[in-house]
Amino acid sequence: MNIAFMGTPDFAVHSLNVLIEEGMNVVCVVTQPDRPQGRKKVLTPTPVKAAAVEHGIPVLQPQRMRNAESIAELAAYKPDLIVTAAFGQILPKAVLDLPRLGCVNIHGSLLPKYRGGAPIQRCIINGETVTGITLMYMAEGLDTGDMISKIEVPITDEDTSGTLFAKMSEAGATILRRELPRLLEGKVEAEPQNDDESTYAPNLTREDEELDWSKTSRELYNQVRGLVPFSGGFTLWNGEVFKVWKISKPTTDATLKGAALEAVPGTVLELLPEGIVVRTGDSTVTLTEIQPAGKKALQASDFVRGTSMTKGTVLG
Repeated sequence: MNIAFMGTPDFAVHSLNVLIEEGMNVVCVVTQPDRPQGRKKVLTPTPVKAAAVEHGIPVLQPQRMRNAESIAELAAYKPDLIVTAAFGQILPKAVLDLPRLGCVNIHGSLLPKYRGGAPIQRCIINGETVTGITLMYMAEGLDTGDMISKIEVPITDEDTSGTLFAKMSEAGATILRRELPRLLEGKVEAEPQNDDESTYAPNLTREDEELDWSKTSRELYNQVRGLVPFSGGFTLWNGEVFKVWKISKPTTDATLKGAALEAVPGTVLELLPEGIVVRTGDSTVTLTEIQPAGKKALQASDFVRGTSMTKGTVLG
């Protein structure tokens, strides 16, 4: 049984390892091309490529999977089943039709909710308390294929995208290991998605990273958690980008009094040892880890000791 695996980030490595641990004949791995990373722009392989090389599995790195040359290269391995996890490119019908047992995808949400490229981040940003993994057959539409199985993953108030990615990676490996025998036997009864219940989770943009202080404290807290550790949120201070990496969890009993009640959202109300207290649309938040323009990230408690930022400064 020839299996081709397609994936790119750390999220996909656990699922590749399941195939290897289960003794599957992984004939090739398809992943994104090496990219320059860091300040020195060092050409760096994807985590999936690194894992494949470690196990001596042939690696394909097409710029575009839609190219006839890329399709022919994959077809030469004669895959019976293709397993994908966060590959990063939409597969053309010519690829979907290659394996006799189909193409299955380990998607990071409970479909049909959060179709698209950033379901894990969007779940946190939107304040969800439960998400999960859907193992699905791939179709030509964006995450529209029939569903094979699901597994739920709780989201805690302390989760960031980083911690949730780790949980979801483990869940993806679990569901693949559980369903692999049925997939190989071709005895899967898949359930069509209800398109009327679908929602979308497009890739994050720079606009998604900007903090709108008129939002509620809870919305801002969720936004920053959803952006960590990849980009963090940002606002403006003195016309320059001021990044926010961590916000204290909002309290339910926060009340505004006096000058704080009259202050516009984004106003710095206090510079305390524990951080920077900022007025929001409904109460306040405390910024506890920040990054001024041109500087490294640091604890806000260290920042307030030597900053020129003053009480009454308006951020944004």
